[in-house]
Amino acid sequence: MRDQLLGYIKTNKLNKPVIVGHSLGGFMGLWLSTTQPEAVGPLVIVDSLPFMSAIQNPNLTAEAAKPMAEGMRQQMSQGKMPMPAQRQMVSSLVTDSARVTQLARWGQASDPATVAQAMYEMMTTDLRADLGRIQQPALVLGAWAAYKQYGSTKESTRAIFAQQYAKLPNHRIEMSEAGRHFLMYDDTQWYLAQADAFLKQNVVARK
Repeated sequence: MRDQLLGYIKTNKLNKPVIVGHSLGGFMGLWLSTTQPEAVGPLVIVDSLPFMSAIQNPNLTAEAAKPMAEGMRQQMSQGKMPMPAQRQMVSSLVTDSARVTQLARWGQASDPATVAQAMYEMMTTDLRADLGRIQQPALVLGAWAAYKQYGSTKESTRAIFAQQYAKLPNHRIEMSEAGRHFLMYDDTQWYLAQADAFLKQNVVARK
């Protein structure tokens, strides 16, 4: 997918397009930029990290993450999650009940093997050391509210983001007060205000 997107940008002669990505999409935006820094424009990264597996242990390597990732891949590849379990899982990611239903349906419609493989690759790919190649500005929007029940605070979650993005030259991290993982649904006005201000500043400046 990474290479196909880079090929699409080249084939269509897109001039450093803005990349806005949530979760896996945010990781993909970073991967596009570290692979071909000259091809991509400003980044808006929505609740995503350059190495998801290292959230609890910053010293974890991609190689050391493989056994855990492989176990997850095998479990996810076995088949679709029952709808009640899907809803319960999604409810930890978004607060709006209507969105829970929508996301659960999307989950049911997704191909388990494809999702499992994408998750495996994200869990075993560490982009942290490559972030220095990214020269365009980046806005990183993070969520922490879903982890409050486990003892996380806004400050502790921001510290994780700061540590993971330490080598990204030109970036700003902003944390949502109320949004869970799908913070564009939970904290929509804040999300739009942050993204609009960033894009107006950087896209206009680029022109």
